[in-house]
Amino acid sequence: MAVPIKHILGILVDNLSIRGSVLPLSKSRSTGWAKGLDIPMGGKTVIYTGHMYQLIPSITAMEKMTSKFANSWISKYYGIGRMVNKVINISRFMTWTNANERAKFDGMLRNIALLLKTAEVDFGYLYGEELYTGTLVYDEGINDVFEYHAHKVYERIKKHNVERVITVDPHTTDMLKSVYPKIIKDYQLEVKSYLEVLAESNLKPLKTLEQDIVIHDSCVYARYEGIIDQPRQLLENAGAKIIEPINSRKMTYCCGGPVESLFPIKARTVADSRVEQLTSAGDSSVTMCPICYINLKAAAENNGLSVKDISDYLVEAYCDRNNSV
Repeated sequence: MAVPIKHILGILVDNLSIRGSVLPLSKSRSTGWAKGLDIPMGGKTVIYTGHMYQLIPSITAMEKMTSKFANSWISKYYGIGRMVNKVINISRFMTWTNANERAKFDGMLRNIALLLKTAEVDFGYLYGEELYTGTLVYDEGINDVFEYHAHKVYERIKKHNVERVITVDPHTTDMLKSVYPKIIKDYQLEVKSYLEVLAESNLKPLKTLEQDIVIHDSCVYARYEGIIDQPRQLLENAGAKIIEPINSRKMTYCCGGPVESLFPIKARTVADSRVEQLTSAGDSSVTMCPICYINLKAAAENNGLSVKDISDYLVEAYCDRNNSV
């Protein structure tokens, strides 16, 4: 019996309609990364996470569960589960995560905030007012649900008189910068990735990386948003040597996401292929998307390839960790 894609997707869509996210997180879970950073609430410019980094542990847990029960008798009861989920959020039982995994991705967000602070960028954060942007539902073509949610997200942002957002991942960047303006009349929001903001700053490295790094371009950044040179500039300015693998820049190869929860076996096959390409170029790689990171990290587990988020490299080179919070 195959993975019950219809019912799993239905649960995710219902969650977005009813609870504001495909896999709802508590406010403490979605905003905990910012604890102790003294980021002000709101402002004309805010960092916007879109909950992508925070959601990755839950998405990974769901992928493991769907893979485990793909050929099990349990899968035939997913339809009943969807009906129950409309009343009681059962998805939280499908997405148990451990503290270490959550801390890892929270750490990446903290890295980004610290980099922006080091670059003397003035920004706030919406904390519990921030909403998931609806990426997965958009990718699956559920247009009516997505468009309603997009308007809700935009209204929430503008309620706080935000004029500019600094995004932290490719998918949230693409939603707020390119997709939302197509469906929301009189859309007025300046959107830049933190990589663009840092590349435009006068940020100077405090430490030389002195490392060869195989770069994996995000499909969304490279093909949709033209964010290609900025990550290379930031790494090279810090002394890293960029190694271009087979299929890079706009011709980059998919990491297997973002549909790993629905097609886990196919996603892993694609990730395995990409890891082979990266490994043929070197033994240390960098990603700039949490979905790329988790898919490639899992596929590289047994072949010796190091996979790191770009924020880990950048914070090492540009920030004084002794003065960090």
